[in-house]
Amino acid sequence: MTEQEKTTGKHDLKSLAGKYLTFKLSNETYGIEILKVQEIIGLMSITSIPRTPNFVRGVINLRGKVIPVIELRKKFDMETVEDTDHTCIIVVQVMGGNGPITMGVIVDEVSEVVDIAENQIEPSPSFGASIDTAFIMAMGKLGESVVILLDIDKVLTANEIQSLSSL
Repeated sequence: MTEQEKTTGKHDLKSLAGKYLTFKLSNETYGIEILKVQEIIGLMSITSIPRTPNFVRGVINLRGKVIPVIELRKKFDMETVEDTDHTCIIVVQVMGGNGPITMGVIVDEVSEVVDIAENQIEPSPSFGASIDTAFIMAMGKLGESVVILLDIDKVLTANEIQSLSSL
């Protein structure tokens, strides 16, 4: 692969090499850059907020700070399932218009932290103009499996992040 091929697409693939926290949603494995992850916590009491988008489960009190919690399954239009003993919240920092915002992301199960090398990263496939995949940075290849590398800053739109910051 030439240098030009490595930098075509949305992200410079060289810069994507590094450590990722992997987690499961249904049968798929996703990864978030470890530097975006603040902590992983078990499910706790979540207070529902009326008139929020359906993917917002509510807010939690995390050591005195109230943070919004989103259900990644609903945000990705996946079938919802009952929470299990493995369901947990990944607390992440996302960039909003007014600076970083702390929020929780509910996932089915956290897997592990993996180190993905440059030669294990492929550009995300194009699905055509009508499908928004801006939140997918690239695809990581681990053995026979594929990890969808998420750009957590783009999972929510700017307007969605703005509305969460006011919760």
